[in-house]
Amino acid sequence: MAITTVPGTTRGAGRPASPYPAGPQRTSLGRKVRDNLTGHTFLIGAVLCFAVFSWYPMIRGIVMSFQRTRRGETTWVGWDNYLRIIDDPSFWTAWKNTLYFTLLALVLGYAVPFFVAILLNEFRHAKGYLRILVYLPVMLPPASALFLFKFYAYDPSEAGLFNAILTALHLPTSQWMQSPETTMPAMVLASTWMNMGGAVLIYLAALQNIPGELYEAAELDGAGIWRRIVHVTIPQTRLILALLAMLQIVATMQLFIEPLILANGAGAEDSATSVAYLIYQHGFFQNDLNGAAALGVIMLVVLAGFSAAYLRLSAKQD
Repeated sequence: MAITTVPGTTRGAGRPASPYPAGPQRTSLGRKVRDNLTGHTFLIGAVLCFAVFSWYPMIRGIVMSFQRTRRGETTWVGWDNYLRIIDDPSFWTAWKNTLYFTLLALVLGYAVPFFVAILLNEFRHAKGYLRILVYLPVMLPPASALFLFKFYAYDPSEAGLFNAILTALHLPTSQWMQSPETTMPAMVLASTWMNMGGAVLIYLAALQNIPGELYEAAELDGAGIWRRIVHVTIPQTRLILALLAMLQIVATMQLFIEPLILANGAGAEDSATSVAYLIYQHGFFQNDLNGAAALGVIMLVVLAGFSAAYLRLSAKQD
């Protein structure tokens, strides 16, 4: 008996033939699965690193701030650690010093990199060399740079670099880190020198994206250098300035290594005690890990408040 085949069907299947070849479709599907699997594998690794080294310590610190551990026994004490930390006079001294350092850093450490970037942007020759020169302090280990300031620049005798300069200018010398009045400005100066290289490069990248026609139009209108900076440069780099201002506040409020090395911790008359150094004292000198955790949570809330305010202001401006 002969078997007839209806056009458009396969023999013995009784269903229409697929318009897509089976081989290439499977190959494409397998490639997509492999690509997604590779991407998700890298993503899972990053998430695990953040979870183990960032998120878990943060959550663990919040939990510890509501506990008290003595002789291996842990009990819940509620807000007692926070009340005890706030009642400590050094708490308010540390916050006062930290806010003072942040304010000085915004005045000096935030403005100086911007104007250095403007100056470097005006050079027509040796730009690469000057950028390396400005960025060089960032490549130094922070501890090495601070020890350089402590034993060479801030030496209170006339052998110190800064005192030698003041002597050559017939000006009175300073005790620098040994004086409560000059401790904080000296730390801001050292911190600015160490960290401004990265900000300068970011500002340079932003300045090079400003259309030259804007400066030419300002010059035709008779605008001088200062007016061009105020009416052209600053408005065109407003977003970068706002972002780096927020990062500057967050970074300077975590002041730790500068007082630890330059002022041996607290400094003269507690003039260098910061919140981060007070956390270090509670955790490693007083063996008060719960108090240190409570102080860390307070700092976290304050920095989160600054970040939320920045995001809200940025959303309004956009």
